[in-house]
Amino acid sequence: MPLHSTRVSRRHALAGLGAGALGAWWPSLVWAQGDKAVKFILPVSAGSGVDAIVRGAGPALGKALNVAVVVENQPGAGGVVGTQAIVKAAPDGSTLGVVSNNHVIYPSVLRSVPFDPVADITPITIIANSPMVLVVNPKLPAKDMKELVALLKANPGKYNYASSGNGTILHLAAEMFKGVTGTHVTHIPYRGTGPMMADIISGQIEMGVIAMPAVHSHIKSGALRAICVASPKRSSGAPDVPTAAEQGFPAYVVEGWSAAVGLKGLSPDLVKRLHQGFATAFASPEVREAMDKQGNTIVLSTPEQAQAHFKSELAKYAAIVKRAGITPQ
Repeated sequence: MPLHSTRVSRRHALAGLGAGALGAWWPSLVWAQGDKAVKFILPVSAGSGVDAIVRGAGPALGKALNVAVVVENQPGAGGVVGTQAIVKAAPDGSTLGVVSNNHVIYPSVLRSVPFDPVADITPITIIANSPMVLVVNPKLPAKDMKELVALLKANPGKYNYASSGNGTILHLAAEMFKGVTGTHVTHIPYRGTGPMMADIISGQIEMGVIAMPAVHSHIKSGALRAICVASPKRSSGAPDVPTAAEQGFPAYVVEGWSAAVGLKGLSPDLVKRLHQGFATAFASPEVREAMDKQGNTIVLSTPEQAQAHFKSELAKYAAIVKRAGITPQ
């Protein structure tokens, strides 16, 4: 792509610099000379909540950063494939990533992870929180939490739920539902949100827990029936859908989040510029409207707050995985 050839020419132009000087100055040099594209790797499939957020904000983000924003989905292994591409990218700010809860779940559900989810990235910002919604195929004879729980308890093991992969946040969110309600539903893992959602809509699978940005249009069209949102309050993306707490299950609370990151070692100046770009883009009326329609709550944390969030979430999900009895694979 053009950006690659630009980097190559600069590499030749800067060939006389020592390795130490190149490492220290490379990010600021690239941005100062006005690169025309920044690629955002999403370690999730098209149609996911993170995908909806980034694509909804992409034009405004490109305008704020004065670059073209290229979005590239790299799902696989629950998100490890895409995240590995992020942490191995060139340290010039031309390749960044947007990750979700999955980023801090890997160490608890996988025996071996080819990167450190905290040490090998540079946090830029926690972008937004997204409510999780429990959905079912409309043919399932249950219209609310009590009816669904009664149906599942009367038929233990008969029904299946889909997730975007073993150990993903959608897997853990469904396991938390099972734990809170004392029900038994069989897990069917998929390679991403899009495929799992397609099979719930077609009736191949009965239910699943999905981030609101990915599913709100299907709820609105009637392709999927929303049973509850697993948030402390109702979602703007589907205001008619009651929370689990409203239906007598206050312990069922789980939210998704998205965060912008780069690989470790990004210069403070570049991180500051990127953070300002996100702040500008997500303050724009069109992005705020898009996020509200998707049901997201914009956060825009500082890089320091994002770093602390990663560490606390790492510990939180380790405890959730342990309680759920999920064996690392």
